Amino acid sequence: MDFKDSISDAFASCIERQQSSKPSVIVIGSGISGIAAAHLLNNADFEVVLLESRDRIGGRIHTNYSFGCPVDMGASWQVASVVIAHDFYSLHGVCNENPLAPLIRHLGLALYRTSGDNSVLYDHDLESYMLFDKEGNQVPQQIVIEVGEAFKKILKETEKVRDENHHDLSVLQAISVVLERHQELRQKGLAYEVLQWYICRMEAWFAADLDMISLKNWDEENVLTGGHGLMVEGYYPVLKALSKDIDIRLNHRVTKISNGPNEVTVTVEGGKNFVADAAIITVPIGVLKANLIEFEPKLPEWKVSAISDLGMGNENKIALRFDSVFWPNVELLGTVAPTSYSCGYFLNLHKATGNPVLVYMAAGRFAYDLEKLSEEAAANFAMLQLKKMFPEATEPVQYLVSRWGTDPDSLGCYSYDVVGKPMDIYDRLRAPLGNLFFGGEAVSMENQGSVHGAYSSGIMAAENCRKLLMEKRGFLEKFQILSFSDDAILEAAFPLQISRM
Repeated sequence: MDFKDSISDAFASCIERQQSSKPSVIVIGSGISGIAAAHLLNNADFEVVLLESRDRIGGRIHTNYSFGCPVDMGASWQVASVVIAHDFYSLHGVCNENPLAPLIRHLGLALYRTSGDNSVLYDHDLESYMLFDKEGNQVPQQIVIEVGEAFKKILKETEKVRDENHHDLSVLQAISVVLERHQELRQKGLAYEVLQWYICRMEAWFAADLDMISLKNWDEENVLTGGHGLMVEGYYPVLKALSKDIDIRLNHRVTKISNGPNEVTVTVEGGKNFVADAAIITVPIGVLKANLIEFEPKLPEWKVSAISDLGMGNENKIALRFDSVFWPNVELLGTVAPTSYSCGYFLNLHKATGNPVLVYMAAGRFAYDLEKLSEEAAANFAMLQLKKMFPEATEPVQYLVSRWGTDPDSLGCYSYDVVGKPMDIYDRLRAPLGNLFFGGEAVSMENQGSVHGAYSSGIMAAENCRKLLMEKRGFLEKFQILSFSDDAILEAAFPLQISRM
């Protein structure tokens, strides 16, 4: 497209917009945050266009059906108020506090409860698991329980370390201080390897290694009550319901956003321009950190530094489908080791969904290292870990491997607080710039890294956008927008379907 065509395209779009009596908004990114924003504004009778770089909706939510059954390769939990996954978004918080709970009820989607409110593993309890050492011997459950209690005490003691230091430390540094002071909490031999497994699970929650995570902020998240639950049918039905009747343009990768006093022009690959009164940006923080979108005028320093100062974690899954089940009927199968990097675990989807699928999980630096392997090599690595536990394990008939860290549309899975993070970072991240508004899990201080946090941030960005545009038109109508998050009738009529088999 040459310069004249570009000008003509923008002019035609502008004329079309002026002829419409409706306010217009471009939403960038079709993850749960972008879809929530578009859903709200579409119901408010705005002209909405949602631009998505991928060939599918969902962003870091990706329900894959190639196994013949749903497998979430991204977010998969809900807080059974409805759970996030810090394992890539689960339904965390199975209670009514979770804004997605009414929609999940309405759709009749089942949750499989994996933990209560106080699980030391964050998204799992220690009610259904088996751990093995590197020789393939099962770790006695009493050792796992005792080390778990010690781990809780260690984390509790890190609060004292935090209070004693004016400057921030990493969680790993704080744990080292605690173990130096409290020799009785130190572990030896097999118990030490079990402690490393607990640390591995904690790193999976944040998608980052403990030496990267802020001591001052690691436990500031508002974890909803009700425990965590796995989305048995995957997250796609939620996306499908919210995206109904929205004008979604797939394979539209945004390259430039021009923010004027009265309109926003968004350019996609190929040179096509979209013009609207405002835009809501919900792309992953990893994409913003990589400067893959040009802003005109340039983003102010306070916004750039906020983007730079937030961490972007990585977690990957290797899903394996088998002809038949050869493993025990427990939720977690884990391997302990002398370092958290070398520990690992499988999520048993058969127990939750009835499908013969195991999912190997890897987080932090290990997740990035796995992405250096081919998909076949990654699957072979997971099978090597599995055969240490079950030497007679059969080969998988299919496998899937995620690569969120190097995926150009995400460059990571979800955000986390790095050591020394400024306290006002979230205020700066979500602060609008003229006609630009920002959503996504990264701007949600209370529910960072979660599906419900991303959803809520999209709703907030849409509400702020709607208010601004209506004020610019000289009035602010109170739209009666039916939203799943506040529909008491739906809550009463459709109870959450939560089970634990």
